Amino acid sequence: MNSNEQIAAMKKPPVVSAEEWQKEWQEMLVKEKEHTRLHDVLAAARRRMPWLAVEKEYVFEGPQGKVSLLDLFDGRRQLVLYRAFYDSNVYGWPDHACVGCSLGADQVSHLSHLHARDTTLAYASRGSQENLARLKQRMGWDKIPWYTLTDDFDKDFGVDQWHGHNVFFRDENDKIFRTYFINNRGDEAMGSVWNYLDVTPLGRQEDWEDSPEGYPKTPRYKWWRWHDAYGNEDARWNTVVDNAVVTLKL
Repeated sequence: MNSNEQIAAMKKPPVVSAEEWQKEWQEMLVKEKEHTRLHDVLAAARRRMPWLAVEKEYVFEGPQGKVSLLDLFDGRRQLVLYRAFYDSNVYGWPDHACVGCSLGADQVSHLSHLHARDTTLAYASRGSQENLARLKQRMGWDKIPWYTLTDDFDKDFGVDQWHGHNVFFRDENDKIFRTYFINNRGDEAMGSVWNYLDVTPLGRQEDWEDSPEGYPKTPRYKWWRWHDAYGNEDARWNTVVDNAVVTLKL
């Protein structure tokens, strides 16, 4: 059966008038808004999850040599660390990483927006730095910090047999805590700035969020910048936001 035959055999939805279509869409929109609100409630619950202290020392290989888990934060407060499968036992090696992990890497948004919220995203694999450098360049992933696992980190944090995002927080004394973990189909949603921030202990850090007392917050929208304009505190930007007719509703 060719493509046209498959399409012809489909049991398609009814075709309706513009008025009926608008009515159906409005009813679906109500359900989507409910889903958005539930997503916000779930993110708020994550910010109240207990933390697990990381007592063990871990060593990774980076482009400049050996680094610690603390080094992976790159000076920021939060770290989202994804274990991607790229090693000799993965199909496609050394030209390719795991197909699913590669789809995820293709979805990663511009990291400057995460950095603006004091959050670092990094990848870790068993592949050598030499192979990783070639892979990143060819696949267009050169902006993603990607480290080599050298010890039991993957086993200790539930990513030795499967992929997953571990979320960590660094406190004022450089003590590290594991705060959340996403794996399986949860990884499918990762890649956007918002979904990364929503799994961190500080969240998006915007004034509408339900966060514990004392958590950092700034006015919604005002921290947003073009990815090449962070650090440029042009006062005109705040005026633009204040005077705009904002149609985006929470």
